[in-house]
Amino acid sequence: MSVLRQRLKPWMLPIAMAAGILFHDFMGRIEFLAPYLIFIMLFITFCRVKPREFRITGLSWGLLTVQILGAVAVYFCLLPLGDDLAQGTFICVFCPTATAAPVITGMLGGSVPRLATFSIISNLTVAILAPVFFTLMGSGGDVPFMATLSTISLKVMPLIILPLILALLALRFAPRLHRAVAERQSVSFYIWAVSLFIVVGRAVSFVMDEPAEAVPEMLLLALLSGVVCCGQFWIGRKIGRRCGDKIAGAQGLGQKNTVLAIWMALTYLNPVSSVAPAAYVAWQNTINSAQLYFKARKGAI
Repeated sequence: MSVLRQRLKPWMLPIAMAAGILFHDFMGRIEFLAPYLIFIMLFITFCRVKPREFRITGLSWGLLTVQILGAVAVYFCLLPLGDDLAQGTFICVFCPTATAAPVITGMLGGSVPRLATFSIISNLTVAILAPVFFTLMGSGGDVPFMATLSTISLKVMPLIILPLILALLALRFAPRLHRAVAERQSVSFYIWAVSLFIVVGRAVSFVMDEPAEAVPEMLLLALLSGVVCCGQFWIGRKIGRRCGDKIAGAQGLGQKNTVLAIWMALTYLNPVSSVAPAAYVAWQNTINSAQLYFKARKGAI
């Protein structure tokens, strides 16, 4: 079973995406699970970092700068072309690091603690800034700014911050549970696969319901997500090389929590913008699957 699991691991993500596409008609019954799966993945990831290991380094600042300023830059650059294109590309850059990124980083030979630390910083930053950005983008319609801001904050911030609080409480009051979770980080990889199955299926259902006139725009969203995906892996690798860990840099900036991104796009932005993070799923997991495949061929996984 161990050998079979190792052989299947590089293919788990493409299988999850293909299954989501195939069974997209059934996603309406289970899509309510997505926020809970996001919560569990974050809790598992946050248990990986102990307070004494939490050190913000130049790598974290460099990646965070690109994540925030880069997202704002692409938004305003694409805004003249339309809200949907701007919002879809924005969420692909602004979205925090994937909860499974430390797992993939460890499998590729990068520093898990460094990336897990950045994952916490990345997610907390999104929890704080997302309500502000989404409100300024007009997701509340005619609702007053503060009312929209508070509504989004109450939904987004607990989803990201509570897992961190629970991880810290478990470390203090239930160390055995904390240690058991910390030692089973690979579980988040499989939860991530299930989450991909759900959100890809949900996104495909949305795309199928769109009129034919929207196809060119959706194709452009998919293309733009591929450009920013490759760009973020490349930039993250450059930053990581300067900071002594090119793998952590590439995965920290390029591997996004697309489950959260699609959920936020469908919930708070123009729904068609969710096509970009949905396509990002395919782009980033093609890159990840290729990296895991070549690493496995070398016998290092």
